[in-house]
Amino acid sequence: MTVPAEASLLNPVELFMAADWVVKAVMVGLALASLWSWAVILDKAFRFSGMNRRADQFEDVIHSGRPLEDVAAQAGPNPTDPLPRMLVLAVTDWRDARAKGQLGEVQGQMLMARIDRALDSLIAREGQRIENGLGVLSVVATASPFIGLFGTVWGIMNAFSAIASAGNTNLTTVAPAIAEALFATAIGLAAAIPAYIAYNKFSIDAGKFTGRMEAFADDLQAAVARRVGAPSAPPAPAPDYSDRRGL
Repeated sequence: MTVPAEASLLNPVELFMAADWVVKAVMVGLALASLWSWAVILDKAFRFSGMNRRADQFEDVIHSGRPLEDVAAQAGPNPTDPLPRMLVLAVTDWRDARAKGQLGEVQGQMLMARIDRALDSLIAREGQRIENGLGVLSVVATASPFIGLFGTVWGIMNAFSAIASAGNTNLTTVAPAIAEALFATAIGLAAAIPAYIAYNKFSIDAGKFTGRMEAFADDLQAAVARRVGAPSAPPAPAPDYSDRRGL
């Protein structure tokens, strides 16, 4: 007759206290990794929500028809958010160029090239800052199942060792070690699944916000180009039909 397993095997605290020191280390490491990933998840959720909300408000101001100089002055010399910083950068370069005198075609093209490089650099830095922390989610999502699997294998090894020591395959002999192994696997999955979902979600959000900054930069360059009187892109050369025949 099979002896029923103890109900304490369903208690996570009892499982942890009765576990081997290796399995305990695996459980503690996975729990800390899960807490770390959740801290990153909450931080990114609030940051992305705030960034998009403030960007919406700023674009509403831009589209209200107010002069860009007034909007830049209201944003201040050192705005925190990327879109106002891009506007201040473009307006400052425009004012500096105008202060030196009337802009000719060459000076206008040089100004546009300088603004383009500055905006690209700002977008690159902001993109890296936005993606900061996503590496933690990636590591937790990919490593946690394997760490949990290591705890599982170690627990199964303990189960076989208990079988060899007891000389029987009674469930009460192997149940504690098997329960520890399965518990380590469950903690690994509990750490990996939210981190994997959040990593993919925030990666998409970061790409969308980077695209939003690039679109805003294009709009800024077009606005400055209209004021300078220079084309936003070099005109295509006129086609030469002098050598064509049969027309």
